[in-house]
Amino acid sequence: MKKFSLFSLLLLFTLALAACGSGDSEEASGDGGDSDSDSNVYTVGVDTTYPPFEFQEDGELVGIDIDLINAIAEDQGFEIQIESMDFSGIIPAMQAGELDIGMGGMSITEERKETVDFSDPYFESGLTLVTAAGNSEISGLEDLEGKTIAVKNGTTGAKFAADNEAEYGYEIVQVNDSTAMFQEVGNGSSDVLIEDYPVIAYAIEKSSLDLQIVGDKLNGDNYGISVLKGQNDELLQKINDGLASLKESGKYDEILSKYLGE
Repeated sequence: MKKFSLFSLLLLFTLALAACGSGDSEEASGDGGDSDSDSNVYTVGVDTTYPPFEFQEDGELVGIDIDLINAIAEDQGFEIQIESMDFSGIIPAMQAGELDIGMGGMSITEERKETVDFSDPYFESGLTLVTAAGNSEISGLEDLEGKTIAVKNGTTGAKFAADNEAEYGYEIVQVNDSTAMFQEVGNGSSDVLIEDYPVIAYAIEKSSLDLQIVGDKLNGDNYGISVLKGQNDELLQKINDGLASLKESGKYDEILSKYLGE
């Protein structure tokens, strides 16, 4: 009987310790849960060689996209961290869980919609051909047979070039950033490049590039802000609500005018 009582006491003591341990575990888990406040900080991937949308000026990251996402974050009450990378790496980084938001003058395309969800459009753009200044041989796609065309990896310009290569008979040269693409044509290594109209118009005016825009726009497209498909509906709603708020308040037009003078 005494043995049974002693055993019972030991059992009760063990259960009491376990209960205390369980309480401590729950408390620790609760403390860790406080880190959920970090979910209000979103990482944004951008290509910082893409003026006027993202670029470095006096050591500071500026541009339409930078001002826009900061204004949206302020309007919607969340914080952001900017990550710089090649444009072609933005969507893969989102797929790898390294980014929450992708920007960089990203055109809304059906192909990209298979991987990401886009915000409402925030800028109407279009592709254009660019040659070295003074080049009078090229005025459109029909003049590109036997020529070389420089494109930036992962862009709609690169896709357009690939889709039309067989029809117009040019050779494609792929590079990783806008600067390298401009140099390809500026130094005569390639005959022509494809770039979004607002980007190249800004670059030629502000950087005194020895380049010229030729012909009409090759297409029309819209830029959107992207999140990983089907996984960030709440964040996407915040972005759309922020965009709408900025347009209503006039802040959106203010940001565009700052860089485009429109």
